[in-house]
Amino acid sequence: MSGLDATDLAILRILAGDATRSAAEVGRAVGIGQPAAWRRIKRLTDGGILAGRRVIVDNAALGFGVTVFLGIRLAAKGRTSLEDFERAVTAIPEVQTVQHVLGQFDYRLRITARDISDFERILRRRIMTLPGVGQVEANVMLSEERRPGPLGAPDGK
Repeated sequence: MSGLDATDLAILRILAGDATRSAAEVGRAVGIGQPAAWRRIKRLTDGGILAGRRVIVDNAALGFGVTVFLGIRLAAKGRTSLEDFERAVTAIPEVQTVQHVLGQFDYRLRITARDISDFERILRRRIMTLPGVGQVEANVMLSEERRPGPLGAPDGK
C-alpha cells in the first residue's frame, strides 16, 4: 500500500504506542473526526499495514523474572527436518519466539522462566531433547529498552 500521508503515519504512531485507543481518541489526536479516523484505520488494516493488535504482558509481574535468548545450531547428523524441529519447539510454552536465522546458529529462541533454576530445567528437559539439537548458546537478558520502530515515537520525538 502506498500513498500514506502525514495523518496516516500519525495514526500508525499512535496505535503502535497504544493499540487500545479508540477511533474517536485517534481522531482527536490527529485532528480528524471519529468516522474519518475509523475509515483510515480500516484502510490501513485492509491494506495489510496494520496486521493486528497485541497486548503486552508483563512477564515479571506474572512471576517470570528471567528471559534467555538461545542460539541453536541443528546437528548435521541425521538431518532432522526444520519442520520437525519447529513443530517440537513451538509446543514448549516457555518459548516465546522462534526465529529461523542466518549466521552462526540456525534458530534463535526467546524463553521466559521463573528463575535460573527454572530455565535450567527447561533447557535440560525440553530444549536439549528436541530433535536435531546440536550446539546451544544462552544469553540471559539483563534489561530491555523498547524502541518505537521506523515510525518514531507517538509524540513525534
